[in-house]
Amino acid sequence: MARRRWRLGLTLGALLAGTLAAGPTSAAEPTDYTLTVDPARTGAKIDDSMYGVFYEDINRAADGGLYAELVQNRSFEYERADNASYTPLTSWDTSGTAKVVNDDGRLNARNRNYLSLDGGSSVTNSGYNTGIAVAKGKRYDFSVWARTGEAGSAPLTLTLRDASGELAAARRVTARGGWAKYTAAFTATRTSATGRLTVATGAPAALDMVSLFPRDTYKGRANGLRKDLAEKVAALKPGFLRFPGGCLVNTGSHEGYDEKSGFQRKRSYQWKDTIGPVEQRATNSNFWGYNQSYGLGYYEYFQFAEDTGAMPLPVVPALVTGCGQNKVTDDPALLKRHVQDTLDLIEFANGPVTSEWGKKRAAMGHPKPFGLTHLEVGNEENLPEAFFAHFKEFRAAIEAKYPDITVISNSGPDDSGSVFDKAWQLNRDADVAMVDEHYYNSPQWFLENNDRYDSYDRKGPKVFLGEYASQGNKFSNALSEAAFMTGLERNADVVKLASYAPLLANEDYVQWKPDMIWFDNDQSWGSANYETQKLFMRNVGDEVVPSTSSGTPATSGPITGAVGLSTWATSASYDDVKVTGEDGKTLLSDDFSAGDSQWTKTDKGTWAVKDGAYVQSDEAAENTLVTAGDKSWQNYDLNVKATKKSGKEGFMVAFGVKDTGNHYWWNLGGWNNSQSAVEKTVDGAKQTMVQDSTTIETGRTYDVRVEVRGRQVTLYLDGKKWGAFTDDKPAEPFRQVVTRDKATGDLIVKVVNAQGADARTKVALGSGTRAGPNAKVTTLAADPAAENTKDASPVKPVTSTFKGVSDAFSYTFPANSITFMRIKTE
Repeated sequence: MARRRWRLGLTLGALLAGTLAAGPTSAAEPTDYTLTVDPARTGAKIDDSMYGVFYEDINRAADGGLYAELVQNRSFEYERADNASYTPLTSWDTSGTAKVVNDDGRLNARNRNYLSLDGGSSVTNSGYNTGIAVAKGKRYDFSVWARTGEAGSAPLTLTLRDASGELAAARRVTARGGWAKYTAAFTATRTSATGRLTVATGAPAALDMVSLFPRDTYKGRANGLRKDLAEKVAALKPGFLRFPGGCLVNTGSHEGYDEKSGFQRKRSYQWKDTIGPVEQRATNSNFWGYNQSYGLGYYEYFQFAEDTGAMPLPVVPALVTGCGQNKVTDDPALLKRHVQDTLDLIEFANGPVTSEWGKKRAAMGHPKPFGLTHLEVGNEENLPEAFFAHFKEFRAAIEAKYPDITVISNSGPDDSGSVFDKAWQLNRDADVAMVDEHYYNSPQWFLENNDRYDSYDRKGPKVFLGEYASQGNKFSNALSEAAFMTGLERNADVVKLASYAPLLANEDYVQWKPDMIWFDNDQSWGSANYETQKLFMRNVGDEVVPSTSSGTPATSGPITGAVGLSTWATSASYDDVKVTGEDGKTLLSDDFSAGDSQWTKTDKGTWAVKDGAYVQSDEAAENTLVTAGDKSWQNYDLNVKATKKSGKEGFMVAFGVKDTGNHYWWNLGGWNNSQSAVEKTVDGAKQTMVQDSTTIETGRTYDVRVEVRGRQVTLYLDGKKWGAFTDDKPAEPFRQVVTRDKATGDLIVKVVNAQGADARTKVALGSGTRAGPNAKVTTLAADPAAENTKDASPVKPVTSTFKGVSDAFSYTFPANSITFMRIKTE
C-alpha cells in the first residue's frame, strides 16, 4: 500500500468544495457541453484484462473474510508476535482443565501448538465478529485432529449453540490413539449470527485444527471461499487477480518458517508456506496486525482466478522491504533461494504433472496448468537502486527459463517524487515490460489528473496501475475515480492493467479505509466505488473510439487563506511568525511575548507559550493545527522559526488556510521523519504537491519561508530554495470516453458529470454511423455524500432506454452521475 497509508487518522471520504457539491441533483442551472465522436477512426486497443482486482489480506480479508472457515484461531497458533492482545486461546473459552502445549507431541513441525484437555473439560470458539454465523437448513462440516495416546479412547461431543439454545443437533465422535482427523456434519435448525462451537471430551485428549466450514462455499470447493464475498468479486468480471499483496509480501524477515530461523513469525509472504494440506501449512504474523493461518493460500488464489475468469497475477518478495521498513537483505544465498522459489512457482502454476511442482499442483486437485502469464516482483520499495539490483536477478532467471512470462516491476509508493522518478528511470533504461504504479489521493487530485497518461512514452514500459483510490467510500469519491478512469481507457495503449484497492474489509477489523466491498460475519455489501468499478469492468469494450468534448469554464483565482502551525505525533515549538503582503505591509507579526491571543486552537494537542515560544507538547496528538490571520489573504510571505522538540516526526507550517479541512501545509519530517512534502487538503482529503527526502533534526531551529503568489508557491528552508509548485490544474468535472464492443457492434459512450448541475449535452456521432434509434442506458446518480451500508444502498445502477439516438442528438446527463450509453451500430 502506498505512503499515505501510514496516516490512519486521515479524514476520509471528503466532498469536493464547489465541484462535488451536495444537494438536489438539479439545484444548479444546467451547463451546456458538446461531445463529438469519430466512429470512423480507431484509438487504442483495450485488452480483456484491462480492469481487475487486487486482493490483499488487510482488514481481515482472508481469515474471517473470503476464506470460509468459521472458527477463529483454529490451531491455537495466535501469539503476541501477531498482536499484543493475543494469546494461544484468543477466541476460545475453556472449562475444566485446558492448556495450550508446544512440545514434541505436536501434530507436525510447522503446526507448533495444540490443546491438551483433561476428561470432563471443554473448549468453545466464538468465531468472528458477533460469533459463528449459520443459516437455517444449511450444512456445516466439522473436523478436528485429535489424539489420546495411551489413554485409549476419548468421546468428543460437538455442539453448536447461541444464547437462545441449540442451533443444530449435537454430534459425537470418538478419538483413539495417535493423531488422526475426525469429521462430522451439522445441519442448522435456526439462523443465527451469534453461534458458538463447543468440543467437550469425556477423557484426556489433545486437539488441533478445530474447523467448521459451510458446505455451500463458492463453486462448492473444499477448503473454499465464502460464497457471498466471492460472488461479489466474480460479478465484477475481473480481468485479472493480483495477489497476495501488498505490504504483507515485502515486509518482515525473508527466512523460512523452520528450526533454522527459530520459526520466525514476522515473515514476508512466501508461497511455499501456503500450499499442501492445511494442517501442514505455516502460520505468520500479518503485517496489518493479526495472524494469518494460510488456509487461503496460493492454490486457492489460482483456483479463484480460474473460477472468476481472471488472469492470475502473483507478487513475490524482492528481499527489499517497503511500507515503512526500507531494509535491504544482503544475503546472496537467500536471494538465490527466493529466485529459485519464483521459478518453482511458475512450474507449480504451469508445469506438467510430471514436473516436481506440477505434480504437487495435481495432487491438490488441479492437474491442468493454471496458465500463468504475468508475475510481479516486489511492492512499493522505497529504495529503488537496491530493489532494481534484486529485480534484475529475478527477471534474468525467469526470462532464461520462461521467456513468455511478463515480469512486472514497480515505481515505489507514490505518484511522483524522487523515488518515483528514479524507479522509472531504472525501469526505462532496462527496458522493463511493465511498471506497477500505486497512489491514494484526494478526489480533487483524480479530477485534476485525467490527463496523467496522455504524455507517457508510447514506446516505453507499459503501466500497471495496481493500487489506487480517492480516500473515501462516498459517491463523491466514486465520481472522481470514474472521471479518472475515462483517462485510463483513453490511454489503454499505455495503461494495460488497473485495479482499485483495497478489495475487502470486515467492518469490525478495519486497518484501512476506503475499501471496495464491506462485510461482517453474515452480510456483505458493495460500496459506491464497487458499483462504479462494476459498471466500468462490465462495459469495457475492445477499442477506444476517438472523441472530444467541451470543458467547464474555469473559476479558480489566487490561493487565499490564513496561516497555521501544526504537529503530528511530535512536540515542536514555533517563534517569530511573520506574514508580509506583496507590498511589504506586515499582516501578522507574533513573537509570543504577549501570549497566543492571535491564534485559534482546536481540541487537538496541547498548545502553550513557554520560554518565549509557542509549544505543542503532546507527542501523541495528531493534526494539531492552530491558525491565525484572515481567510482572504493572498500574495504573501510567511516566515517562521520552527524546532522539533521530541517525537516521531517534524513540524508543519500551513498556508492558504480556510479551515481545518481545507488548506496547504508544508510537512517537514513527515512519515516517521522519512521525507517532507507540501500537502493540499480539500475537505479533509489530501494530495501531495511536491516532496523530497528532507528529514528534521531534534533540537535544531529551522528558518521556514513560504512565498505565495497567485497560484504559485515557493518554499525556502534555512534560506535555500527547497521547492516550488503551481497549483493550476483544473478539476474538470465533465469527463467522457467512448469505446467499441466488437462482439455486439455497440458504441459505449461513458460520461461522468461530477458536479451539482445537469450537463445538457449535444452528442454528435458523425454522419454514416448508422446507429440504431435506441440506446441502453445505465446510470449511477446519487447525492455526493451518499454511502452504501449494510442497511441501505443509495448508490446503485438504474437502467433505462433512450429512444432519441441519431447522428446528432441531445442528452442531459444528471448532476453527480456516471452514465453509460450502449448504442447499437451496424
